[in-house]
Amino acid sequence: MSRVETGRAARSPRYFFEKACIMDLRNVAIIAHVDHGKTTLVDEMLKQSGIYRENEATTERAMDSNDLERERGITILAKATSIVWKGTRINIVDTPGHADFGGEVERILSMVDGVVLLVDAAEGPMPQTKFVTAKALALGLNPIVVINKVDKPDGEPDEAHDKCFDLFANLDANDDQLDFPMLFASGRAGWADKALDGPRENLNDLFDMIIDHVPAPKQIAHRDEPFRMLATTLGGDAFLGRLLTGRVESGIAKAGDQIKAMSRDGTLIENFRITKVLAYRGLEQVGIDQAEAGDIVSIAGMAKATVADTLCDKSVEEAIPAQPIDPPTITVTFGINTSPLAGRDGDKVQSRVIRDRLMKEAESNVAIKVSDSEGGDAFEVAGRGELQMGVLIENMRREGFELSISRPRVLFRTIDGVKMEPIEEATIDVDDEYTGAVIEKLTQRKGEVVEMRPGGAGKTRIIAHVPSRGLIGYHGQFLTDTRGTGVINRVFHDWAPFKGKIEGRRAGVLISMEDGQSVPYAIFNLEDRGKFFIGAQEQVYQGMIIGEHNRPNDLEVNPLKGKKLSNVRASGKDDAVTLTTPVRMSLEEAIAYIDNDELVEVTPNSIRMRKRHLDPNERKRAAKTIEG
Repeated sequence: MSRVETGRAARSPRYFFEKACIMDLRNVAIIAHVDHGKTTLVDEMLKQSGIYRENEATTERAMDSNDLERERGITILAKATSIVWKGTRINIVDTPGHADFGGEVERILSMVDGVVLLVDAAEGPMPQTKFVTAKALALGLNPIVVINKVDKPDGEPDEAHDKCFDLFANLDANDDQLDFPMLFASGRAGWADKALDGPRENLNDLFDMIIDHVPAPKQIAHRDEPFRMLATTLGGDAFLGRLLTGRVESGIAKAGDQIKAMSRDGTLIENFRITKVLAYRGLEQVGIDQAEAGDIVSIAGMAKATVADTLCDKSVEEAIPAQPIDPPTITVTFGINTSPLAGRDGDKVQSRVIRDRLMKEAESNVAIKVSDSEGGDAFEVAGRGELQMGVLIENMRREGFELSISRPRVLFRTIDGVKMEPIEEATIDVDDEYTGAVIEKLTQRKGEVVEMRPGGAGKTRIIAHVPSRGLIGYHGQFLTDTRGTGVINRVFHDWAPFKGKIEGRRAGVLISMEDGQSVPYAIFNLEDRGKFFIGAQEQVYQGMIIGEHNRPNDLEVNPLKGKKLSNVRASGKDDAVTLTTPVRMSLEEAIAYIDNDELVEVTPNSIRMRKRHLDPNERKRAAKTIEG
């Protein structure tokens, strides 16, 4: 069947319904390092499979439907779609590429039968490439390797292929996995060929390779057994309520069936009636008559069941084993906003509302753990990294929440009586002239350089093992040291014995001693004390951090002090002052910048930094308590 014929057939929704029970089926995930082109490639796969009408408007990166995903240009949540090619329905899952969202990747891999591994022709395998490939190989999946972006001027596709083979060998791949099929491609241009000098016309070779190389779900053979499905992701619908998505392991499920949900240890959670069965057809989820073994579907009707639970027929006694998730490595304290400006922007300010929202997040995101703090008015949220926490906080502030956020803290372990800390593998690409500055900073943060090699075009690639706590707040310093030209990627490496104290922020901060609106004249006269985070006519309060001091100590200043009025006129005395542009920090930068005695105040309209104790006398007492 030609691409055009496939497209015409696929345009009709009835095509999917009529073919659903007789089609061959393939379940495949797209995995790669961040920004290696997964979502762009899926865009082209959707277009060339013919799911769009000829005159239908389409958007770039259609799979990145979340506002934050579009703004940041990264995939945060795994999403599924479905296409039809030559009589075979292919369920495709687009996965996140950033290590902080690795929990999503691990769950998705448990419900597919093959993976397409994308590798940038210029960058080669990167830290997250290693992470996702290790997970796929451990599950026994045989990857299809696609060397993407081969049309880049600095692309080295043959070298990238060799590095992929070395990576597979280092990860103890078996013979079948080492004999991986490979394609050269440009996802943005919409072509993939078996040969580097191929015709470069379309993605037909990719579609054909998925059908030929990815096995049909073995679950199809268990169609006559009782229904069983492992819940992989949790979603919601305004009309249907909770939706649990996963691959049907055995049997058939229809709307109206009475089934049950069990936890990982086999404990009964609830009995419920299926109200709707949904399947992916193109970019949409549509109702189907029944869910069959091997297909990826969503089921509605449950009230309590969640991710990693087993949905099954009432006769089933054993739960489906769930894929273990790597533990969190950092924790952040979420508290209510206690600043003098609290409640002006957001409408969700009570600790009870904040707790409910965090528990809801932990329910759907298995990589996040939430616990109550000792006082009861704050919550400890443990996760994979600063980006993951930043995304959660950003989503909450857009929903109308006001929060006080602490500096991230690393979670330690005790193994055989030894205090252990998480170590990350940092892969750094930097211009040769900045290599010395980067290595010096990594060494100060207890990092160990394990490899350094030329990266081409005047760049050096540095691979270092650095404690997670040493990388907290380092990104801003790294961009300063490399004049914004460096690229750093990090992924969890291992646990290692505690490496000792790491020096924190060297500069002190400028703290407001008054409540009110900042005055241009006051800021102008204080600019020789340091750089400011605020401009003129901004609301400030006592204890708020308004700038960075030139010296290591904190300094209280008065940004409200106006010019004294006088009846004496002198030349130049009444000229308007010109202020230096203030430094504006993003949410992640602010969280990484603050010290242990400081907080970030987050509201729908503002991000402010402040001292934990606003009153200067309370700060002094707290400092003495710590010293004592």
